[in-house]
Amino acid sequence: MPSADTGLSLPTCFTSGILEAGVDEAGRGCLAGSVYAAAVILPDDFHHPWINDSKKLTERRRTELRSIIEAEAVAWGVGIATHTEIDEINILRASILAMHRAIDALKVTPGAIIVDGNRFTPYRDIQWQTFVKGDGRFANIAAASILAKTHRDQAMTELSQQYPQYHWEVNKGYPTRDHRAAIAQYGPSPLHRTTFRLV
Repeated sequence: MPSADTGLSLPTCFTSGILEAGVDEAGRGCLAGSVYAAAVILPDDFHHPWINDSKKLTERRRTELRSIIEAEAVAWGVGIATHTEIDEINILRASILAMHRAIDALKVTPGAIIVDGNRFTPYRDIQWQTFVKGDGRFANIAAASILAKTHRDQAMTELSQQYPQYHWEVNKGYPTRDHRAAIAQYGPSPLHRTTFRLV
C-alpha cells in the first residue's frame, strides 16, 4: 500500500473515460453528531504526494489537502445524516443516506461510483462497486475520506462551543474515555445518539 508520502494512483475501476466518483464517510463510530460523507471526482491527471486514507494523515495535512482537493476536483460534494436520523434508521442506513446526499451535491453527474467499505445501495442507475480499505487504494476515495473527515471535524469543533463539557473539539464525538466520563457526569446532550451505548 502506498505511503502518505508517495500518494495514491487513480486506477480506473470502470471503462476508461468515465467520470468516477470516490465516496467515503466519517463519524460512523461516534457517540454524538451527524455522520458525514463526501463524494469526489478527480481529474485524470490529479496527483499529490500526501493523498491517502485520512486516518493516516495529520490534522494539518488533512486541512491543507482539503483546500487542494476542493480547488482541483472536477466536482465534490458533502452530505450528512443527522443524529436523529441515525437513531431512527440505524447507523449503516444513515451512512449510506449521507453518501447518497454527497453524490446529490456533486455539480457533475458521475458515470460510476466507487465506495469505501463493503456496503452500499444503488444510486439511481449509476454503476457502482465497493472496496474494503478503498481509502488506502484509490485517490478519489482517499480524497472523499479527507473531505468527510475535515468537514465533520470542523462541525464538531464548532458544536463544542455549545457543549464544552464533552470536549468535542478534541475527541470529535468519538467514544474516548474522557467523553464517556463526561456523559456519565453530565448526561447526554441533545446531539448524542441515543441508540448508541453512551457510557
